[in-house]
Amino acid sequence: MKHFLEHARSLDAQDKLSEFKAEFYIKPGQIYMDGNSLGLASKRAERALQNAFNDWKEYGIDGWTNGENPWFYMSESLGTSMANLVGADHSEVLATNSTTTNIHQAVRTLYNPTEDRYKILADDLNFPSDIYALQAILDDHGYSDGLKKVASQDGHTLTTDDIIAAMDDDVALILLPSVLYRSGQVLDIKTITKAAHDKNIIIGFDLCHSIGSVPHQLSEHEVDFAVWCTYKHLNGGPGSVAGIYMAKRHHHLPVSLKGWFGNNKATQFDMSHEFDQASDASQLQVGTPHIFSMAPLIGSLEIFNEAGIDNVREKSLKLTRFMSEMIEEVLADHNIEVVTPKEDDARGGHILIHHEQAAGINSALKSRNVIPDFRAPSYVRIAPVALYNSFEDVYRAVEILKEILDDKIYLDFDNTRGVIA
Repeated sequence: MKHFLEHARSLDAQDKLSEFKAEFYIKPGQIYMDGNSLGLASKRAERALQNAFNDWKEYGIDGWTNGENPWFYMSESLGTSMANLVGADHSEVLATNSTTTNIHQAVRTLYNPTEDRYKILADDLNFPSDIYALQAILDDHGYSDGLKKVASQDGHTLTTDDIIAAMDDDVALILLPSVLYRSGQVLDIKTITKAAHDKNIIIGFDLCHSIGSVPHQLSEHEVDFAVWCTYKHLNGGPGSVAGIYMAKRHHHLPVSLKGWFGNNKATQFDMSHEFDQASDASQLQVGTPHIFSMAPLIGSLEIFNEAGIDNVREKSLKLTRFMSEMIEEVLADHNIEVVTPKEDDARGGHILIHHEQAAGINSALKSRNVIPDFRAPSYVRIAPVALYNSFEDVYRAVEILKEILDDKIYLDFDNTRGVIA
């Protein structure tokens, strides 16, 4: 163990992002590694939320157009702040709605089924909400049998070849995760998108588990659309407003979910019953924006734009690599399996470990102030986050995990379910 501690301290001494840890509220003695479910609160996010509240106190209704961050333009302003994280033009990115609503908006707008081409391609490992939305869309179009899923060969990952092989002539649209929410596998967006376009298929990605930990080049790779939440790696707070990207080549299409905030801002208050669709990503808004659920992102995204997403990715890969290597060596006798791919270009910002007593292990870790999350039936996800976790945090977390396994402390906890964060 000693050489791992020395290595951790050496890596921490070289860490270019260490200064950002002080930006976050971290409980003394706690090692928080659940940022892939809910990122920690930052002082800047708190200040941005307070500023929005103060604008309400100060300006009342005039807060829509006054103050440091006028509410009327906040969705677009945040889209501009997120654009570099996804590799897109600011006119293509917006903060609005929830992830699931954005799936409905993007897919319903772009899905153009015909009698021969009506299927939507997803995958067996996708997050349930994505599948619910896709099935609802197919049901509404009268194609209840139209959902097709790429099968996983190992129950944890997908292969690019299998995805491309599933792109049959009857597929009209594809929605895949950029990073699989369980295993943390990163998909090859560039190759998959090109293959889809070679077959004239619209393709989009759910970036919920990659935004803020993995850089993207959506415009360069010609992705048609993408959606994401902002409360995980982006640290926007519980239920923070989601993000959406729509390639500008699709902005001429009539949006499916129409609402007054998707109207051209110049004519929005004409109150015409004829929808005057905005010419950029603003068109994807529906109702009045949720200001207090967006405001924390102003502060959080400031941190990202200072830290640099490439620096975040570099440290994130080092953190997950260090953790995986330490687990495999130190816990070799404890039937722990690291499920997440070892290759850097195939690994996102968290790792997934398997153990038959995972529920109890997860609860035991929490009782020792290490915060991961449990995924049924027998997995624990651990996310060492580049902005607020150190390499010594990783060392201490694995050290505590070893104590729990050595002493079988997990048997003192419920091993049928555990605590799901």
